[in-house]
Amino acid sequence: MATSKAEQPGTQYTATDIQVLEGMEAVRRRPGMYIGSTDQRGLHHLIYELVDNSVDEFMAGQGTSVQITIAADGVVTVKDDGRGIPVDKHPTTGFSGVETVMTTLHAGGKFGGKAYTVSGGLHGVGASVVNALASHLLVEVSRGSRVYYQEFSRGKRLTELKYRQAPAEANGDTGTSTTFMFDTDIFEDATFDFNVLAQRFKEMAYLNKGLEIRFKSDYHDTLWPNNEVTYYFDGGIASFVKNLNQAREVVHEEPIYVEKQLDGTIVEAALQYNDSFTEFVYSFANCINTVDGGSHVTGFRSAMTRVLNDFGRKQKLIKDNEPNLAGEETREGLTAVISVKLTDPQFEGQTKGKLGNPEVRTQVEAVLAEAVQHYLEDNPVDAKRILDKCLTAQRAREAARKARDLIIRKNAMDGGGLPGKLADCSEKNPEFCELYLVEGDSAGGTAKMGRDRRTQAILPLWGKILNVEKARADKMLSHDAIRAMVTAVGAGLDDDMDLTKLRYHRVIIMTDADVDGSHIRTLMLTFFYRHMQELVDHGHLYIAQPPLYKITAGKQIHYAYSEGEREGIMVQLEKKRNVGMQRYKGLGEMTADQLWETTMNPEARTLLQVSVEDAAVADDVFRTLMGDVVEPRKNFIQTHALEVKNLDV
Repeated sequence: MATSKAEQPGTQYTATDIQVLEGMEAVRRRPGMYIGSTDQRGLHHLIYELVDNSVDEFMAGQGTSVQITIAADGVVTVKDDGRGIPVDKHPTTGFSGVETVMTTLHAGGKFGGKAYTVSGGLHGVGASVVNALASHLLVEVSRGSRVYYQEFSRGKRLTELKYRQAPAEANGDTGTSTTFMFDTDIFEDATFDFNVLAQRFKEMAYLNKGLEIRFKSDYHDTLWPNNEVTYYFDGGIASFVKNLNQAREVVHEEPIYVEKQLDGTIVEAALQYNDSFTEFVYSFANCINTVDGGSHVTGFRSAMTRVLNDFGRKQKLIKDNEPNLAGEETREGLTAVISVKLTDPQFEGQTKGKLGNPEVRTQVEAVLAEAVQHYLEDNPVDAKRILDKCLTAQRAREAARKARDLIIRKNAMDGGGLPGKLADCSEKNPEFCELYLVEGDSAGGTAKMGRDRRTQAILPLWGKILNVEKARADKMLSHDAIRAMVTAVGAGLDDDMDLTKLRYHRVIIMTDADVDGSHIRTLMLTFFYRHMQELVDHGHLYIAQPPLYKITAGKQIHYAYSEGEREGIMVQLEKKRNVGMQRYKGLGEMTADQLWETTMNPEARTLLQVSVEDAAVADDVFRTLMGDVVEPRKNFIQTHALEVKNLDV
């Protein structure tokens, strides 16, 4: 007798099957919903949540400093001299303010606007999430003559709130100190990155002039004495912009700066043009880096476009019969920092990547338009330089458009539009396809013979590609190798980029393991970062890792991908006879089988996925290494020379 689907085993679905996760359990089961991920970024996010709370105290006019320390064993302490978390009993929870904040989601002093007019921690989940994801956490609150303290583990209290007498020298001090050890069950392989953390704290100090942030990490003792930094900036974001432009020739000496409160929102912005061809706008809302922009960035861009066009028309720099400057043309070579502080910001998600408040757009636009207009009128020489740069960008953009149209027409006439040197794959689903960008015809020929023809496409590149850091778009598009890459990838570039047209979900840079190969790889990374950044942002760009050495011992073959690995293999083989070693200087020295086995076989290869942790750091590195100014590049090389290994000299 047949059974109905509802009667079959395992198909019954009733209310008892529905799980209800409450409080800390929900955080531990789904940490990614609260901190984004459980890798290094998520680990850093725990620190950021606590630091944001301390900075909120400063923005509320309480406290002057924040101290962050990481002990050798990974224990983190964040300490401030603010008011200290309340210790009296909460009327709703019945627990102390400390326990309520640390164990209850959406509990904080930032909802009603009484304790904090402006704050970065808005959802009331920051401290409690850190607590939920910590194997041990200790909170210490200084309140006058007493220091209150309480311990927790994985979101649950271990002790009641207790207190001890404050030492005589600290009697009268206030503030909060939170010490925690992240739960290794949640963050299995995550480690702290000193430079990433330091950069974030540096930004916070820029955004809050007068705030001192001290960061020390014994966890990074190998960096000693450079494992301790202190940041304090009287110049605020104007100093930030000057720092970002330090490796560039600037169009006007001092940044345009404005700070004004409008309808309850504090708008602060600094901007300065330089001689590059790229725009870099860094945006913040309540000191939170809004990496995806939002209404404040939209308002800023609208103001710049409108004011520069109005000024250009008024001064007859833009003729009556000429078109207006496009937004992209008014922002070429512009470095800017925009910071807004408001009572009730609307962020997208707990990680706060984008600001959504519609009213902020008009507020920022009004403040910026007034400030930039006054600057242009008061500084006619600088104003003409800025307009000349924008008009030059307009002419170059038109030339680039014609170059793009020429590429499209030429491809159509050639029939099919793919570069002649491209050996395409047979698979048509981009999700399973990968494109190898290979240095030179010789290596390209080897890769074509060794590849998996079904899923792997090969595009040999000839010579070193153009350094796009020093070239406008029209010159870039006239470069054959760059045009071939753009056409092969298929998704366009710059503002016209459309990832739905991407022909390969993995674009892999494969160059020789020598100095020339490193240079070519850097040139290609510069191109992708500047003109196809969506490829990077969505995880489609990779770097192949060919071996440095082939080591033989009789019939045994070993491949070493680093000097350390080579040394380890040689130690293992020291008692064997007939040990031979070959240093690969180029991909072309390998046979097709060797290249497949070591570098292209998905089952055995190592690929490095290219990502951008911090846009400001990435921008600075590309500008320093690939720009026109020599001194910053020289200083960078001298500073990092000891870190560089495996170079041929």
